[in-house]
Amino acid sequence: LGADIIIPLDELPPYHIDRAVLERSVFLSHRWEARSLKAHLRDVRTQAMYAVIHGGVDEDLRRMSAEYLTSLPFDGFAIGGSLGKDTAELVELLGHLMPRIPKDRPNHLLGIGDEGSILGSIPHGVDTFDSTFPTRNARHGQLM
Repeated sequence: LGADIIIPLDELPPYHIDRAVLERSVFLSHRWEARSLKAHLRDVRTQAMYAVIHGGVDEDLRRMSAEYLTSLPFDGFAIGGSLGKDTAELVELLGHLMPRIPKDRPNHLLGIGDEGSILGSIPHGVDTFDSTFPTRNARHGQLM
C-alpha cells in the first residue's frame, strides 16, 4: 500500500468484558504483533511499524502490555482497545500508561478525535490521533 506507518492486526474487545477474556485477547494481539514485526523486519522498506498497546481500562493489563511491547523493536506505539467510557476515564488511563511508553519514539492514540479527548491527552504526551469523528462531522456540515 505504501503507507508510512503500519499497524499490525489486533483484536478490539468491548468495554465491559470479563478480565480473563480480556487477558486472552491481549495475549492474542501480542502474538499477532510479534509475528507481524518479525515479518516486517525482513523487509522494512520505508515503513514504520507501531505496536498496539492493549488491556482495556485494566491498569495491570495495560502495564503488562506496555512492558512487553516496548521490549520489542517497534518504531512507535499506538494506544488502542477500549479506552474508557468517557474522557475522564481515558485521561486517567493515559496518566498510568504514558510514563511506561518510551519518549524517544512516537506514540499514537487510536480512534480518538473529539476535541475534549484530544485536549485531555496532549498533556500526557500523546503525539498523534486518528478518528472518523471529524470526517463524519464534516460530512454532516458540522465544524469542530
